[in-house]
Amino acid sequence: MKNKLTIPVLSLLMIIFLITNPTFGQGKLEGRLSFSGAFALYPMAVKWAEEFKKANPAVKIDISAGGAGKGMTDVLNNMVDIGMVSREIYPEEVKKGAFGFAVTKDAVVAVMSASNPSLKEILAVGLKPDAANNIWITGKYKTWGQAFGIKSNAPIHVYTRSDACGAAEVWAKFFGKKQEDLLGSGVFGDPGLALAAKKDPVGIGYNNIGYAYDFNTKKQLSGIRVVPIDLNKNGKIDTDENFYDSMNDLIDAIAKGKYPSPPARDLYFVTNGKPKNKLVIEFLKWVLADGQKYVNETGYINLSKEIINKGLTNLK
Repeated sequence: MKNKLTIPVLSLLMIIFLITNPTFGQGKLEGRLSFSGAFALYPMAVKWAEEFKKANPAVKIDISAGGAGKGMTDVLNNMVDIGMVSREIYPEEVKKGAFGFAVTKDAVVAVMSASNPSLKEILAVGLKPDAANNIWITGKYKTWGQAFGIKSNAPIHVYTRSDACGAAEVWAKFFGKKQEDLLGSGVFGDPGLALAAKKDPVGIGYNNIGYAYDFNTKKQLSGIRVVPIDLNKNGKIDTDENFYDSMNDLIDAIAKGKYPSPPARDLYFVTNGKPKNKLVIEFLKWVLADGQKYVNETGYINLSKEIINKGLTNLK
């Protein structure tokens, strides 16, 4: 009789233990992860870190933003475990050991101050791609009237990024150029560029969407307006081009291919060589699987199943 009761008693004790210790079986991973790089990926990386640590409380994660160029340099010099890069990885970086994983997608948008004296007219006609080229590349357009075909002699103050970054690289790629070809007053970082455009009534810049919209309300940040792109070049923003008021509408437009690529682009986590560290591997697997459910709510776009599967295969 004593032996017959042993298994039920042990099972009951185990049930009681699991009820009183709901994290049993979780948190087996421990150690420290460090990230550096793109401002574009910073909010998403922070969200992923928060959720990953809930299941793995013994893991410590350090994340710093400083631009895609810094992220790539830091990871290739083994200063961090993972670099955050918001542009395509260059062949020369691959030769040095850069091993990239596409983890999500977003876009760069043109921004201006909500106090621009011609705001209503600008939002109605939009920014033609060739006009943007003549603002940031050739410097041909010096006034808002020239750039947007409106009645305005106000000068146009052009801003760009001073740090090596994916946002500037992908914005320049929109014109078939590179970051060093962009004209304008250089400002460090996404937050700095957004603030410069906000404070200057005749200023224009560009930002990753995460710095042009409020994550909580999904609306454009106070004092900033996203400049719509006149994709069909007919001199007005048609209904099917008008998807900028809400972050959710813009994300949906990007996912459906309505917004051009570039400046829509994939975002990458980069390691120095194929990852061998167990914690790095498990984090990347989690990001490509369970972590994808946090992408939309954080203001980003999910990757295709093909890209996700490719990343998971590269981790084997």
